[in-house]
Amino acid sequence: MNKILLAACACLLPAAAPAQTSVQLYGIADAGLMWQRGSPPKVISGGAEGSRLGIKGSEELGRGMKAIFNLEARVELDTGLQVPTLVNENQGAYLTRGMDALPAPILAAVRAALQPPGGPAVNPERALFDRTAMVGLVTPLGAVLLGRMYTPGYEVFAAADAFEVGTGGTWGSITGGTAGFTALGADIRSQRALQYRVALPSGLGGALMIAGKGSGYLGLYDKFWSAALTYKTAGWDVGIGHNHAYDPDGRPSLRTTTVGGSYVLGAWKVFAGWHGQRNRHSALLPSYVAGWDSLIAPRVAPLGAATAAFLRGVFVDNIAINSQQDATSVQAGLQYRRGAGRIVASLAHQDDHTASDSDATLFALGYYHDLSRRTGLYAVASFIRNDNEAQYSPATAGAPGGFTRAPGEDGRAFQLGVRHRF
Repeated sequence: MNKILLAACACLLPAAAPAQTSVQLYGIADAGLMWQRGSPPKVISGGAEGSRLGIKGSEELGRGMKAIFNLEARVELDTGLQVPTLVNENQGAYLTRGMDALPAPILAAVRAALQPPGGPAVNPERALFDRTAMVGLVTPLGAVLLGRMYTPGYEVFAAADAFEVGTGGTWGSITGGTAGFTALGADIRSQRALQYRVALPSGLGGALMIAGKGSGYLGLYDKFWSAALTYKTAGWDVGIGHNHAYDPDGRPSLRTTTVGGSYVLGAWKVFAGWHGQRNRHSALLPSYVAGWDSLIAPRVAPLGAATAAFLRGVFVDNIAINSQQDATSVQAGLQYRRGAGRIVASLAHQDDHTASDSDATLFALGYYHDLSRRTGLYAVASFIRNDNEAQYSPATAGAPGGFTRAPGEDGRAFQLGVRHRF
């Protein structure tokens, strides 16, 4: 029974720990080359899986109980830092829609403030253990975990992704906010969280996460909760998950629901998923307004109080609308394994329900080849058809893809990489 319950923590502790007491150092080193339309080729980190360095451990406590912990740090192999940037430096235009009344120099300053050149795309806090920081107890009645962890809702999303949330083929390339990477399309992790997990012999499993003030990926939520119900047996790995966040004022913020998973049939593995996202009160909005007041207001003050107030109103009114999200997406894909190789293909579409109707469709084809149990090579080609104001560009596992050069332009990418697990 204890082994069955430990399976509930498989996403956090992928390798079974020996009996008694165990501490293990592990990691992934993944790097390669990426060619993106509209930007020069570059060396990237974390193409197929985010590069990382982790420590995990467990201790048998008797009576069917076990203590576990997991600390996992992000490592960018291209720079040696822990703060990845967007894959390209193209300017995203969606957040500044409707701001044409701003003088050109002010509009340029706003865009630079919203998307500073070379600015952090992930882990802006520069946290040491940004990926995972968790301690918990596994008991005969389930596992109780505390810290910063993946959300149950996002785990369902990841299980339904044919490219396993990596390379330019990942479903997440077109679900990151509306019309490009302006906000998360799902809460991947939450800090300051309490989680309960259970896995039954029948294959049914469940998880419930709750978190209070200072929760969410960036610690901006007033409160957050997530839940998932899964079924993993006889080739099936399917589930339904829901995340629900509240902005600093306690209003409903990003809400996502995901249904999907995979099924293994011989050499084939088939994936399918549906994902809905809605956000009427972005937790980032107070930061946007504070940014205007600290960075832009001094530049417009010489224009006079009335003009400065008018321009601030233009910014605040439009950023409140542009930071909203309302979209649904679907994805279907497959993997075919032959010998040491694996062919992966997927098709995904995001239907934007906002007034801009900025849909996006992703096509991807990849090949993975295992050189050994730990080391493999991969090559992936991806194409995104952007409609209207969409600017999605293919991503990686470790960083968002950034933007195409102009709204409505297609995004294209090709990646070659090597991944080593230790």
